[in-house]
Amino acid sequence: METRYLNTLVASVEAGTFSKAAELLHITQSAVSQRIKFLEEHFGQQLLDRSGQRLALTPPGKIVFDKARDILDKEKELLSCLQDSAAQKRLSLCCTPTFGMAYLPQVLSDFLRVHSDLSDLKFVFLQPSEALRSLRDEECDLGVIEHSLNQDFTGFDRFPMPEDEMLVVAAPSAALPNVDGVIDLSDLTGCRLFARRDGCSSKDLLRRNLMSRDYDFGDFDGVVVSDDLHFTIQSVLQGDGIAYVSQALVSNYLKSGQLVGLRVDGFEHRRGRSVVMLPQRREDPLLKEFLESLFGVVSPLWRPELLKYATRDE
Repeated sequence: METRYLNTLVASVEAGTFSKAAELLHITQSAVSQRIKFLEEHFGQQLLDRSGQRLALTPPGKIVFDKARDILDKEKELLSCLQDSAAQKRLSLCCTPTFGMAYLPQVLSDFLRVHSDLSDLKFVFLQPSEALRSLRDEECDLGVIEHSLNQDFTGFDRFPMPEDEMLVVAAPSAALPNVDGVIDLSDLTGCRLFARRDGCSSKDLLRRNLMSRDYDFGDFDGVVVSDDLHFTIQSVLQGDGIAYVSQALVSNYLKSGQLVGLRVDGFEHRRGRSVVMLPQRREDPLLKEFLESLFGVVSPLWRPELLKYATRDE
């Protein structure tokens, strides 16, 4: 039985007449009468005494009335619980793997310290095109991506961050010839190259750099394609080859001298880094606060007036 019939019985008794109940329920008086008739036929009992100026409950009607109020109270309680559940804080993020390894743990630690009541947090590592598609399909609330400098962000709000710098890294034992950290491309082709899969902005940038010098991946002494950045870094540390990676990803190894960072003469070493979301999400207070945490870790001296700094490509 639909609870609207029980609600009509309660409203009729409390209002005293079918006409006043109809006004409260925003239905016709005839509809009220039909619903009460349905209840009486369903239970096989007369529920209301209609003989006086006000409607009165019969003894069976009193039983149904009391239980009807209990049922309606439980329905309200259920709806309230569902609304509370829907209002719980949830956040879904996507980011490119380099940002995820270099910054995400600290960003999330700072954010969760303030938002310990966050009930559901999800994040996935995606390549730039995959991340934008996930945002467009509303599978994620916000994305942080490294990208080519000419990346198309049509339809999105974008919060630019300081550009990422790419370096060729090698173990000191490789003894690669260089002058003040700058090396000629021809001195690298005798090395095994650890590269990312297609679609990664670092590989796209490296491919464009090679083509600008009339080289390609086949000119290296073997190419290992891996999406596991930890594996790549460990392989380079062991002297198994070289890699073209973000300086932020290997900064500790560079400082300790476990890796050597080299710029290739004639290469473009910059790529963009941006926070991206759909325009309709820019007023979401939880996303604003996440942006504050993110900029506080990644670029504390950069921190713009976040929402005023957003750019949008129409």
